[in-house]
Amino acid sequence: MPPDRAALADPPMAATRHSEWRAALVRLSLAALALVALASREWGEMLDIWWNIDSYSHILLIPAIIAWLVWIRREDAAQVVPRGWWPGLAALAAALALWLVGRYTDLNLLAHAGAVAMLPAAALALLGPRVGALLALPLGFAVFLVPFGDEIVPPLQYLTAEMAIALTHMVGVPARIEGIYIHTPAGLFIVAEACAGVHFLIAMIALGVLTCFTSFTSWRRRAAFMVACVVVPILANGIRAWATIYIAQFVGAEAAGGFDHIVYGWIFFGLVVALILGVAWRWFEREPEDAGWTLEELRRSALLAVLERHSAPTRALLLVILALAALAATLAFGLPAG
Repeated sequence: MPPDRAALADPPMAATRHSEWRAALVRLSLAALALVALASREWGEMLDIWWNIDSYSHILLIPAIIAWLVWIRREDAAQVVPRGWWPGLAALAAALALWLVGRYTDLNLLAHAGAVAMLPAAALALLGPRVGALLALPLGFAVFLVPFGDEIVPPLQYLTAEMAIALTHMVGVPARIEGIYIHTPAGLFIVAEACAGVHFLIAMIALGVLTCFTSFTSWRRRAAFMVACVVVPILANGIRAWATIYIAQFVGAEAAGGFDHIVYGWIFFGLVVALILGVAWRWFEREPEDAGWTLEELRRSALLAVLERHSAPTRALLLVILALAALAATLAFGLPAG
């Protein structure tokens, strides 16, 4: 059988295909349990952040989105025979190294990223490049499980303050700015970290990536949509800050602040999402079920045929994954406390 056809089972081979999928998923589950247990501290920290910090609550939706992306490709995936792929171990080793560096340096962002990256890497090693190509979007979308964005809070605070003061002057309200402090006749306003809009921006970027790869085929339209998902939330956040300042001139700073806290939550997020999707809707080019590689593209791909030459037995790969996890655990326990 030619290599570009070898991974695609014919109908008479359905029983064998199902058996191979069942075995592959059992091994993947065992590997995932071991890797999650290895990085249980990081997963516990991330779960605590998702649940208890409002700015990251949108991440609670990401696992469901990943599951949905896998579900809509389930019929195509069932036609592909999973194969162990030893180069996937290199990706897993890199994820483990990133996790160890994060632990050693006490940089949670690196440790969390490494913990998340272990799972797609293990899937790639145990399912192979063809399944990896078919499920590239859900595997890659796992990056949004990592709580990140705090690094750009300060610049967004200053940008929001500059937009708010400019709009305040445009409507004739006397005001002056000192960094992130805005003085007006109604009182002093501070563009705090929570008002920078960074986590709203990250949520919009996640939505933008999801929409780009499920609804567009043109890279030009994808780029335009991603620009909108970055620019519109930043502008909207500046307008929100200005609106709070402007309303305060009539109802007082305390009442305006209460209004801002009510509106800026899911109501504000929902309005901006509706605006962006509503404008882009007419240019959508496909249904989510049609996103990604087709079975015919998998069959014809010379690159995937070459990559698949590096296949290996999944039993052996599972043992190597468990050994790597054990080695990483030994190194982690030997590190000084961060």
